[in-house]
Amino acid sequence: MSGDERYVVGVDFGTLSGRAVVVRVRDGAELGDGVHEYGHGVIDEALPSGAGLAPDWALQAPEDWVDVLRNAVPKALSVAGVPASQVIGVGTDFTACTILPATADGTPLCERYPDRPHAWPKLWKHHAAQPQADRINALAAERGEPWLRRYGGKISSEWEFAKGLQLLEEDPGLYAEADRWIEAADWIVWRLTGTESRNICTAGYKGVYQDGRYPSRAFLAGLHPGFADFPDKLGHDLAPLGGLAGTLTAEAAAWTGLPEGIAVAVGNVDAHVTAAAADAVRPGQMVAIMGTSTCHVMSSDLLAEVPGMCGVVADGIVPGLWGYEAGQSGVGDIFAWFVDNCVPAYYNQVAAAEGRTVHEHLTELAAAQPVGRHGLVALDWHNGNRSVLVDHDLSGLIVGQTLATRPEDVYRALIEATAFGARMIVETFEASGVPVEEFVVAGGLLKNAFLMQVYADVLRRPLSVIGSSQGPALGSAIHAAVAAGAHPDITSAAASMGRRVPSAYVPDRARADAYDSLYAIYRSLHDHFADGEIMHRLRALRLTAGT
Repeated sequence: MSGDERYVVGVDFGTLSGRAVVVRVRDGAELGDGVHEYGHGVIDEALPSGAGLAPDWALQAPEDWVDVLRNAVPKALSVAGVPASQVIGVGTDFTACTILPATADGTPLCERYPDRPHAWPKLWKHHAAQPQADRINALAAERGEPWLRRYGGKISSEWEFAKGLQLLEEDPGLYAEADRWIEAADWIVWRLTGTESRNICTAGYKGVYQDGRYPSRAFLAGLHPGFADFPDKLGHDLAPLGGLAGTLTAEAAAWTGLPEGIAVAVGNVDAHVTAAAADAVRPGQMVAIMGTSTCHVMSSDLLAEVPGMCGVVADGIVPGLWGYEAGQSGVGDIFAWFVDNCVPAYYNQVAAAEGRTVHEHLTELAAAQPVGRHGLVALDWHNGNRSVLVDHDLSGLIVGQTLATRPEDVYRALIEATAFGARMIVETFEASGVPVEEFVVAGGLLKNAFLMQVYADVLRRPLSVIGSSQGPALGSAIHAAVAAGAHPDITSAAASMGRRVPSAYVPDRARADAYDSLYAIYRSLHDHFADGEIMHRLRALRLTAGT
């Protein structure tokens, strides 16, 4: 190993674990990685103290994130065999909007008030702020707020303002004590550098920051008199992506085994940073990061209003271009739900006897079917709809089941439903004047080749795939290289360090034609249930049953 090589570390904070990877600056070679599972995982039923949580809550524990720095980074260095002295920078990415209330010095309020749910960080899939999101959207539409159009006409219950308003209305004392309302993406950088910073990505996509400002005090006061000062908790001096947030403190150096004083990149979102890892930061390259959910990100030199998009932000993925985001709230989570709750024990026994997972067994059975043989069409709304309807109170639906329906039939229909949802997103972008020239896939679901082929057939276009199994961590490392001055900008760093395989999956014309017929039925169901009237009534009954 050459003594003049330089290396960077990328750390990806996911939903259930954190991963660190050591990367060579010259060519992006990944030399070692380490993973640390969160001790608390997703806190969605009860606080660590035992206090119960209401439906649709999803929290996390900040100590789990720090433990990633203490465990995953040293492990990655050890596996790589790289001298720490040759590491010149570290970059991080996070799920978003994952956000927490903190004091002015960055202390999470859950450390002071462990029995109060609102003191804990709210994970990206915390959906209990939907009533607040509905009111924000209604008032913004009534007042004609110009920023609303940048978010496809609706903001999400997952984002900073909806969650902040829920905090104010349900625990006003805690809201008053929260000097900071800060994305985990920025909080972890604060812990690494000792200096507070805010990144343009989360501010724009999750914090409704447009054209140099947050929503006005008058608008916020119209939601609640005490909400007018909310932006004071958010920070206004936003740092550019790929920028230098600060340098590694002695404390963080002791945690990680990295040298004190090396560059720490500005925080970022897992999906958006993955575009650099796939070398897909040019206009028209849509990157779909497919895992428990799917996030679609794309840079463009065009500004347009795309219905149901999660946002369009100047410099939101790379400086100098408009960054678009859309997404699906449930993908892998839907498949996991079905396997965990709806598959007979016999399937588990067969899979175990063959040394495979139930997912692999169901995939093989599903792949043997011709398109449409199962007679099913599903709506992929089991965790709500992020794009293009932006309604997290919608729910899943499967049409066509009979007494002959088998688990593999439903499993395939659910896979197809998520592909149909992706096609809805692509078609909505293109109908709005924003062309999608290349569809690039990253994320954990890449390992399912059948699923990838279904997407190629449904989308009627080739799929390119990222050349790394650790996209976010690699992307964060690329940003670290830019922050450390090893590359002049994200685009050139991505060209040197990122990688993808173009047209890895090519659509089959006959299957694509058959899927057009199923997709037409999906569109009919999508449009019929889009108003949410039936699903909202069912949800209300579920929430009030037994009260």
